[in-house]
Amino acid sequence: MASSSNDDERNLENRFEDYFEEQIEEMYNTMLDYQPPVPRRRAYIERNREDGHNRLWNDYFSAEPTYPPEYFRRRFRMNRSLFTGIVNRFSNEVHYFQHRRDAVGRFGLTPLQKCTAAIRMLAYGCAGDMVDEYLRMGESTALLCLEKFTQGIIDLYGEKYLRKPTPEDLQRLLDIGEVCGFPGMIGSIDCMHWEWKNCPHSWKGLYTRGAGKPTIVLEAVASQDLWIWHVFFGPPGTLNDINVLGRSPVFDDIIYGRAPRLKFTVNGHNYHRAYYRSDGIYPKWSTFIQSISLPQGPEAKLFAERQKSARKDVERAFGVLQARFAIVRNPALLWDKEKISNIIRACIILHNMIVEDERDGYTYEYNTNMWLEGEISRSSEVDLSFSIDMSTNLGNIIPTREELRDQSIHQCLKTDLIANIFAKFGNQ
Repeated sequence: MASSSNDDERNLENRFEDYFEEQIEEMYNTMLDYQPPVPRRRAYIERNREDGHNRLWNDYFSAEPTYPPEYFRRRFRMNRSLFTGIVNRFSNEVHYFQHRRDAVGRFGLTPLQKCTAAIRMLAYGCAGDMVDEYLRMGESTALLCLEKFTQGIIDLYGEKYLRKPTPEDLQRLLDIGEVCGFPGMIGSIDCMHWEWKNCPHSWKGLYTRGAGKPTIVLEAVASQDLWIWHVFFGPPGTLNDINVLGRSPVFDDIIYGRAPRLKFTVNGHNYHRAYYRSDGIYPKWSTFIQSISLPQGPEAKLFAERQKSARKDVERAFGVLQARFAIVRNPALLWDKEKISNIIRACIILHNMIVEDERDGYTYEYNTNMWLEGEISRSSEVDLSFSIDMSTNLGNIIPTREELRDQSIHQCLKTDLIANIFAKFGNQ
């Protein structure tokens, strides 16, 4: 019995050793036969970028360009002098747009090519590889140019062209409002939705508006000359104008005592809070003046007509913004909210720069010199001695918020405006 048991153990050990040797031999043969995959090298295309720069220069920037100024204005959305000023500043102050040599001593893409690629993508809303054949740059480089260009526009020009109204700006806006029959008015407020095509799946429920179209909301305030004074971008498209207003910082400066002080008179009554023209969805606060949905009588009808025509300033600004920069009219192809926000802000800054450059050519200039020449006294005045460095009285925050939302002041102001407009324009 003992001898039989020992034989079985030896047989089991022999079979195990044979199996182990077979596995080792198989693994060894596999290692010998293994051929590691050859790493794929990035495909390099010699695009001859120097020819791309020369072609661009001869077409638009030489002493005798191929295309006349109106073609440049249509394709670059601005005059050549404004665009070249942007390119020169970028080449001096933004490291990415400086003309440098690479590791082999060859010059890279010029600032003119990089800025042109970015502005073409903003203007036409095209993909990155659409500028390859003309400017001789790859898709990834074009997208990087767009990202660096929008960030550079915000850093270099945002302080001036996305500024809050200064006391001088407020006085000019108040003068224009008084000529229009709306003393105390400083602009129109509304919201615009930008469709977000590549919205992350986990966010689609939050950013869906309507039938499966994720959008992001832009709140803006625009004046008669289409200058955009206030920008608030980022709320989901599921919100309406009132919900966006609850998150907006549009009245923060007033609440915390940083806004310039002003006063104006309407129909013999004095007020000291400026207001915006808005549509009917906005609340009846002292800072909003809406139209009359069912006007009764000539005074109400005249007020409704002039209020609606004036309120379209912000809608016109949205229309011009989308016409100039198709990237904000088409669905956004990026998924990063920060990059999308930079694009919309850069487009608004460029829009304001174009407005400043071309304002005299397309806007109706109201005659506000009557007050400067002393013919009559203005009823709207800004305290030009105001300074933002003044200490804030925190005890006035709650009373100021209540005053901004006072419906009785709203109703009195609206009644006075109806009477003022009829007295000013009723005989025309």
